[in-house]
Amino acid sequence: MSRTADIDLAFARAVTVGAVVRSLAGGGWSLQEPLGISYMVNNDGLFDWQSTLPDQAAEVLSLVDSPANVHHDVGVCIYHSTAETGGQLLFHAARSRCSFIPTIDRRSLSGAPALTDMAWYLNTLVPPLLALGLASYEARDLAD
Repeated sequence: MSRTADIDLAFARAVTVGAVVRSLAGGGWSLQEPLGISYMVNNDGLFDWQSTLPDQAAEVLSLVDSPANVHHDVGVCIYHSTAETGGQLLFHAARSRCSFIPTIDRRSLSGAPALTDMAWYLNTLVPPLLALGLASYEARDLAD
């Protein structure tokens, strides 16, 4: 049996990927993850993730925040190097909603290792995003 975990974040107004990444950086999150920098622009329905070198962060943010891509889903991977965990941050078209999926060394509950430590992710993601107008979130950990 596999598990699916995600946190859906809803903002009161549209946000940019760059603004979210900068807000999360204060809490230890970064675009640099073990594979470099991973990103995606879904302009063809394929969700084709790309990787690049860590020194390309500004270019990646310019691409995903480009006006040409505002109507496409885009994504970046974020990583918390101190906690050694991270995942995909997917922004939906119009940019007032995004989802975080813990795909990089997912943190599990100490007493129930099959379950995701959603409280840890919420405590590190939610507070920095309040200044950007985070209005609500929904967290799920489901058995497939």
